[in-house]
Amino acid sequence: MGIMDGKHCLITGGAGSVGLSSAKALAKEGATIMLVDRDEADLAHAAKGLGNASTLTAVADISDTDQVKAFVTQAAGAWGKIDVVFANAGVSGTNAAVADFPEDIFDDVIDVNVRGTFLTLKHTIPHIPNGGSIVVTSSIMGVRTRPGTVGYITSKHALIGMVRCVARELAGKDIRANIIAPGPLENEFQKTIEDRVSAAMGVNATEMLNNMIPLGRHGTAEEIAEAVLFLASDRSSFTTGTVLMADGGWHS
Repeated sequence: MGIMDGKHCLITGGAGSVGLSSAKALAKEGATIMLVDRDEADLAHAAKGLGNASTLTAVADISDTDQVKAFVTQAAGAWGKIDVVFANAGVSGTNAAVADFPEDIFDDVIDVNVRGTFLTLKHTIPHIPNGGSIVVTSSIMGVRTRPGTVGYITSKHALIGMVRCVARELAGKDIRANIIAPGPLENEFQKTIEDRVSAAMGVNATEMLNNMIPLGRHGTAEEIAEAVLFLASDRSSFTTGTVLMADGGWHS
């Protein structure tokens, strides 16, 4: 028996490395999965990689209320409940000083990372049974900061406040809500950020970050997935409103 037997898990940002790795970890332990992503081709590839005929998929922009309602209705209709919500979708924006930061990019980051997560939680919570779990992806940059990334920093700090509020509201129903806060990872999302930093600062951003991280390296999506599995499962049954740092010790 797996620790997620009989559990139904909805994952936004499901076609990305962390979303898909987490889906694989949850499915290996017996969970049924829905993957949500806004890129249809990437979503189809991810579902194929998961290799489970029972996997549900939905192409959606999580900042759009009607699209969120549609995939929540799809999941709840198929399963009757949603035991785990992993709100993982997010965008990084761009790198620029606050005075020069493009307003449209700031709006897009907030729309996806904050509004999109809010809408995901708002519409899934009515379908989460007692004992359910909510996991939201923030970042090391949800507890730290750096120049030139005001949109991303603002959004990731906001998610921690959001989840702590949700945790308090739902504790009486024995529904837990926690943050996973990854540090730099070996994936395309992080590479895009580091390439921008490298170009702007004239340094090797990857090497610079490795020198800052006490463990001396980037993490992997599979390592984050194991932390997500812990928070999603009953193994974290007395854990709610917390920020689980998975950052190689960088925040310490």
